[in-house]
Amino acid sequence: MSFNSSNGLLSTTTPTMSERDLESGVTSDAAAGKGFDDEEKKKKKKVVDEEEEEEDVEDESDPFDIAQTKNASHNTLRRWRQAALVLNASRRFRYTLDLKKEEEKEQRRRTIRAHAQVIRAALLFKLAGERQIVSGSSVAPPTPSGDFDIAVEQLSTMNRDHNVEALQQYGGVRGLERMLKTNLETGVSPDEADMLNRKNVFGANTYPRRKGRSFLRFLWEAWQDLTLIILMVAAVLSLALGIKTEGIKEGWYDGASIYIAVILVIVVTAVSDYRQSLQFQNLNDEKRNIQLEVMRGGRAVKTSIFDIVVGDIIPLRIGDQVPADGVLISGHSLALDESSMTGESKIVHKDQKSPFLMSGCKVADGVGTMLVTGVGINTEWGLLMASISEDTGEETPLQVRLNGVATFIGIVGLAVAVLVLVVLLARFFTGHTKDADGSVQFVKGHTKFSTALDGVVKIITIAVTIVVVAVPEGLPLAVTLTLAYSMRKMMADKALASISVRRLSACETMGSATTICSDKTGTLTLNEMTVVDACVGKNRINPASDSSELHTEARSLLCEGVAQNTTGNVFVPKTGEAVEVTGSPTEKAILSWAVKLGMKFDTIRSESKVLHVFPFNSEKKRGGVAVKTTDNSVHVHWKGAAEIVLASCSGYLDSNGCVQSIDNDKEYFRGAIDDMAAHSLRCVAIAYRSYELEKVPTDDEALAKWVLPEDSLVLLAIVGIKDPCRPGVKDAVRICTSAGVKVRMVTGDNIQTARAIALECGILGSTAEASEPNVIEGKVFRAYSEKEREQIAHRITVMGRSSPNDKLLLVQALRKRGEVVAVTGDGTNDAPALHEADIGLSMGIQGTEVAKESSDIIILDDNFASVVKVVRWGRSVYANIQKFIQFQLTVNVAALVINVVAAISSGDVPLNAVQLLWVNLIMDTLGALALATEPPTDHLMHRTPVGRREPLITNIMWRNLLIQASYQVVVLLVLNFSGISILRLEHDTKEHATDVKNTMIFNAFVLCQIFNEFNARKPDEINVFDGVTKNNLFMGIVGFTFILQIILIEFTGKFTKTVRLSWKLWLVSVAIGFVSWPLAAVGKLIPVPETPASEYFIRPLRKLRNRGHSSSSSQDH
Repeated sequence: MSFNSSNGLLSTTTPTMSERDLESGVTSDAAAGKGFDDEEKKKKKKVVDEEEEEEDVEDESDPFDIAQTKNASHNTLRRWRQAALVLNASRRFRYTLDLKKEEEKEQRRRTIRAHAQVIRAALLFKLAGERQIVSGSSVAPPTPSGDFDIAVEQLSTMNRDHNVEALQQYGGVRGLERMLKTNLETGVSPDEADMLNRKNVFGANTYPRRKGRSFLRFLWEAWQDLTLIILMVAAVLSLALGIKTEGIKEGWYDGASIYIAVILVIVVTAVSDYRQSLQFQNLNDEKRNIQLEVMRGGRAVKTSIFDIVVGDIIPLRIGDQVPADGVLISGHSLALDESSMTGESKIVHKDQKSPFLMSGCKVADGVGTMLVTGVGINTEWGLLMASISEDTGEETPLQVRLNGVATFIGIVGLAVAVLVLVVLLARFFTGHTKDADGSVQFVKGHTKFSTALDGVVKIITIAVTIVVVAVPEGLPLAVTLTLAYSMRKMMADKALASISVRRLSACETMGSATTICSDKTGTLTLNEMTVVDACVGKNRINPASDSSELHTEARSLLCEGVAQNTTGNVFVPKTGEAVEVTGSPTEKAILSWAVKLGMKFDTIRSESKVLHVFPFNSEKKRGGVAVKTTDNSVHVHWKGAAEIVLASCSGYLDSNGCVQSIDNDKEYFRGAIDDMAAHSLRCVAIAYRSYELEKVPTDDEALAKWVLPEDSLVLLAIVGIKDPCRPGVKDAVRICTSAGVKVRMVTGDNIQTARAIALECGILGSTAEASEPNVIEGKVFRAYSEKEREQIAHRITVMGRSSPNDKLLLVQALRKRGEVVAVTGDGTNDAPALHEADIGLSMGIQGTEVAKESSDIIILDDNFASVVKVVRWGRSVYANIQKFIQFQLTVNVAALVINVVAAISSGDVPLNAVQLLWVNLIMDTLGALALATEPPTDHLMHRTPVGRREPLITNIMWRNLLIQASYQVVVLLVLNFSGISILRLEHDTKEHATDVKNTMIFNAFVLCQIFNEFNARKPDEINVFDGVTKNNLFMGIVGFTFILQIILIEFTGKFTKTVRLSWKLWLVSVAIGFVSWPLAAVGKLIPVPETPASEYFIRPLRKLRNRGHSSSSSQDH
């Protein structure tokens, strides 16, 4: 099965000329040596492959067969909705994607985007013209507002219209700096009073959000169920007829009891759904709260996007989201993806000619610094977000499949209800239906119309109630219930608070993951980097920060290169406190090392001027900067992957500060790199070269396009950075392996470093495994043809020096082999791989906003152990749903069989409408709450992953279900037909004896479900009580159900049509329920076949369909 994205969001990978040549070469060589035997083998293999593929391929005739809803089209989603048998659409589809709202949202988005496009077109026209087009009137002078010299309306107008003329009239960025009382270098004051003042004058960086649904709305939606409406109509009729025939004193019980039961069902359903919606609301608030870096008081601090104020200075890097409207202060190769606003995927370059930055856009390339000029509702993005409701609906594959199961069960239940209706009506009008005292209910020509109508209403009520019980409306909702519960538990539990789920379906899919492609840095390691080894010239510095071993020239150039070629920052407090270093972990390690060598960060940056920057690129694995020094000389500094930078070097600086040819010493430096890598160190090389000032472009446009020279470099140093393995990572990898989940390391680091870390983490079992293709370089993998990549992908355990595109190719190859792939990523270029994977896991600390938006789950602490927790919870979701299915189907089968057999044989049903509604409440709402909220156990990680096409109802579940349902049916039917004699009620009046017998049937049936709820907890374990006392919700629901059952039997007989039972009969009822425990334990000793039961029915149908397809295709030809 091919899993390539075809939704237009991912570019299709076209093989290069060399790849095509390689593919054709392999084919021709293979064909030349083929014999007849090989051809036969090939045919046999093809047949086997086709059979395997049949099992994986989506069945187009089955609307509920959707392997992955992550990138499913609207037509696919609409198809299964239309095919589902639904009683209450507003409730059933509440947590699915609202397709109508999605279309309305897109329409609004287009309107606002069109506005942005008009502005952009006008701006381009203005810049392209010989002169600026001046509007009818000149820009009004700035109006003071509060403590500031410009009003929010003027800033909003300037931002919205991208009005360069207004910016110039206000004095440019420096003028805005003065009017907004900020500082372009140090930012605003971190004083709380100043922050509050800015929010009062210019607004907060939030937008009005629509209120969530009220409890009354949930009550209204719960009432929309068609069957409940019919029951309420029937209750009104029954009430009217009862009062007319029996008087108001006795006649109101029948109708009122149904009415009260229906209201109870509606209220309990609404309460459950309302609580669930609150959990989703909390989840959405977490998703919106982006953390970003901002300069305040000269210090780079992390803050929430909601706390950004006008006047803030914000550094922008690749992958960041622009958090507010603003003006560019300075930037190098800065390019934004404005598609979220304009709808165009074109990358827009930003410079002093086009300085306006729109909130919500993503940084596609380069670096820059912005001044915030508009926040919240005063931005285009704020208007867009305020105008559309954030529909969090999404369907999960399991939810769609459960709708299919619910539809099938519903159709069977509907057929049974119609059969019961026809049989009961036929028996009633032919005079075969008798009252409890033995009198015939309907005699043609003698029975009053009102009495006959009352009888018909009661029969219709029973039939409709059977439909209520039979159609498991709560089954698909159990998925969202268990997912929401899982999320709430994760957020409440400090040990699990490291996980933020963006797509609920990912948590479910994670339970089926067969492989995890993990980054190394920060995920498998601590991300606490320190320089522990340094090679300067041909000297190994020990300790690495000993500046006395460095020549003055070498130290000066090193400090200049480190200070200027960085996105980090060094803050030296005036109070004499410790120096604060910020930036990425690698940047922090190198900056800290340089500070120890004596680097004066601010002095170096003020004495030399940056001419051009080449931001670090994960494809080239290096970054560079050109600086002009005080003596008007130009230095081009490079920093990056050691062996890549080393390859561009023609010389090195020796211990005397003299440049020496590197030709004879390259092997020494390669040896130094290998030695560092073998000790699990990340190797970074720092190099520079001189450049003629005359050759540097002078105009801004040419300078922006200038390619920094990267040849003839002089090597200054190679540093080895230690990043220790996380303490629990080895155990986490071992747990994954025992759970059948293959862990693969995909890293941009040196292959030697990757191998050493993989051995340390337990990803590689021994050095014997550390050879190709288990350990492979990205460039080797990408050189293979597509077919070869598919064949080799499953053997790869470690990929070193990989680019983001190599990661994407690996994910595609693994998915084509049928693997369910989870991928971790942190960079902007990881977005395609995160999007393509079944589960995209972005890093909360190191991850860019682009990576986070492309992912399904955010690992807030960047820890691999947190990934394993998600696998555990994902498996728990699937297991809990299976427990609920087993429990619900047991109740369905037993209730339907008992009522059908009794109706056909005696013309009456032992379980009346009110009793069936109570049973429905137990299994639908309370049962889901009890079983769908079971916490995960270690037992889950001893199983293999659940396959994409594995049946929801396993053979183990069928065995358990049939044993329990058969037991309940047999016991209750025996009570129905022989209960009077078994319970020794012969001496009572016939009416009382029948009432006691029916009460016993109802009581024993409910108690069987209470006891069976314990069995459903552990479908494949004999000890069903393990950990039961730790689940307070389960124990509470079981206790509540039992107490309510006692109240129904003993105190509400008039409503439920029951009578009080003696303590002996209560003991008998409990004993009947209790038998289900030893019966379940014995039943679990019965072996079940490995082939799923459904396969025996599906295979013949599939063969018939395939024959039909082949015959029709042959006729076409």
